Amino acid sequence: MKILVLALSGIGDALMFTPALKLLRQSVPSAQIDALVMFKGTKEIYQNNPALNQVIHFDFLKEGLFKSLKFVLSLRKKYDATINVYPSNRKEYNIINFLLGAKQRVGVKYLRMNFPELGWLNNVTVLENDKTHNVQTNIKLIEKLLNRHFDEEPALQIFLSDNDNMFAEKYLKENKIAADDFVVGFHPGCATLKNHIKRRWEPEKFAELGKRLIKDKSAKIFLFGGPEEEELKESISKIIDSEKSFIIKTEKFLQSIAIMKRCNVFVTNDSALMHIASALGLKVVAIIGPTNEYYIHPWKTEYKIASLYLDCSPCFFYSPKPLTCSRTDVKFKCIKELSVDMVLNKVNEFINEN
Repeated sequence: MKILVLALSGIGDALMFTPALKLLRQSVPSAQIDALVMFKGTKEIYQNNPALNQVIHFDFLKEGLFKSLKFVLSLRKKYDATINVYPSNRKEYNIINFLLGAKQRVGVKYLRMNFPELGWLNNVTVLENDKTHNVQTNIKLIEKLLNRHFDEEPALQIFLSDNDNMFAEKYLKENKIAADDFVVGFHPGCATLKNHIKRRWEPEKFAELGKRLIKDKSAKIFLFGGPEEEELKESISKIIDSEKSFIIKTEKFLQSIAIMKRCNVFVTNDSALMHIASALGLKVVAIIGPTNEYYIHPWKTEYKIASLYLDCSPCFFYSPKPLTCSRTDVKFKCIKELSVDMVLNKVNEFINEN
């Protein structure tokens, strides 16, 4: 059996498929299981995964329509089954799944905009459930494909090389991070597509949180984020203005992830790094505004949610529509009025539990 996993959306979405991927490999050990990814970060996340035979990287956004069509058709009818990783509620993903020509085209039937986004092109489907975690929905896709039930719900999986771990050890040693230091990781960024930048807690609040943790807990602050978030990290570090604030900048994504393992607590927006922190088994403080906590809460790790739990939340569900706010008093109040004290209290809860 030949199976192609279409992990064309973000890094976090790809990570939330790894429990299903583990179960898939255990169920069909002799199958050829490949993954098609669009983003370089997703390729890195998947490249060491032993459940996969091959990771195929193609940048659809960069290559344009003609080259993309030619590439997809080059894979046509080479697989018995193709799986659209959840969430992937876009017509482009469904068209790709259809054009690949597999007999079994697996995907979720979405509660919103399924018909206009061509979800009906998939012929092996499970119905979306707003109270179900993305990991569980992805497992349901595998169950439907294989016609069997799984009792196990594995943790997220990420595989670091010895070189990645050695890099992290060297970094910690060079920066004099002691074994008994209290290290708090921050991820102040998140995806920016479809106005998702509005999910970000203000950088000034991250900076104030850092200042207070350094003053009250003698913490060391590690600032994480992708290449496009360098300016954001710099601005926060500048406000913190302390030798105990460190901007994590590495050539390879997995090197940063290896350094993340050292964090005693990880404070993050709803982002890919929130899910990476979960995969590493870190204690996570997740800052949640408009998104659905049921879908994306940190999986199989200790976590606390910092949220205002407004009556209008959650307001974002999976569709191609940009993130908007219908409030007339304060736009994106769920994030803008989330105080430093509220997030600090969640960090302190972890500290007091030790």
